[in-house]
Amino acid sequence: MLFQLPITLVRISGVDSEKFLQGQLTCDVVNLKANTQTLTAHCDAKGKVQTIFRLYRQDEQTFYALIHNELLESSLKDLNKYAIFSKVTFETLNWQILGWQPENDIPRPDFPQNFCFNLADGREIIVCENAQTDHHFADATLWKIADMQAGIPLLSPETQNEFIPQAMNLQDIENAICFTKGCYIGQEIIARAKYRGINKRAMYVFHTDKTDCTNGSEIETLLGENWRKTGTILNHACYQNTLWLEVILSNEIDNNQLFRINNNLLV
Repeated sequence: MLFQLPITLVRISGVDSEKFLQGQLTCDVVNLKANTQTLTAHCDAKGKVQTIFRLYRQDEQTFYALIHNELLESSLKDLNKYAIFSKVTFETLNWQILGWQPENDIPRPDFPQNFCFNLADGREIIVCENAQTDHHFADATLWKIADMQAGIPLLSPETQNEFIPQAMNLQDIENAICFTKGCYIGQEIIARAKYRGINKRAMYVFHTDKTDCTNGSEIETLLGENWRKTGTILNHACYQNTLWLEVILSNEIDNNQLFRINNNLLV
């Protein structure tokens, strides 16, 4: 299946681009090789995640950030705030971001592309300077659900600056966090959470029957004979009659613990 993704490409370039990004992002930018990419996070001074995006390195001074549209404005505003004294520029590009998910051995359409990279679950993200219009695009909700099933955290405007990266399991995804590279925004708190074991949260993926849902709201858990609110919905996606949820909960929950939303049990 071919998807047109709600993602914007931002070119980050300049003689200070590597140094600047190294001091801002959770990943190790210096050791990111040319023509490779990783998920990464940009945090505030309290170590809370402001945005999550993919960072692709083209060469020594040129990077591309693939940022979800709903986070684009706030992400660029936050990055530019720290870029005043650096020789680095941000250029929003009107390029097309496509996703390919293998299905029934159907070959991927062949069309001109600027760069492409593979995800761990076999999907591909394809970046095209020239828009491809002669193709059928599947519902992008299916791509969002595939991200959830792969454990990729999808931050929403309602949950920005609420959780440290480890609460979203970013320490276990690709090279999203480097704990040895030195200082960056929020690094002290993020490192303390790792080395002192003080992070008590993790992200879980659930699904249930279709029902109303709001990012940033809570689900319920059964404690004794009573249902009590717990956790925070990071993001959600609904396709046909199934609701998918990414939820931030305690990282010490019982495997037999019951959760629900609007009286619908989560599985």
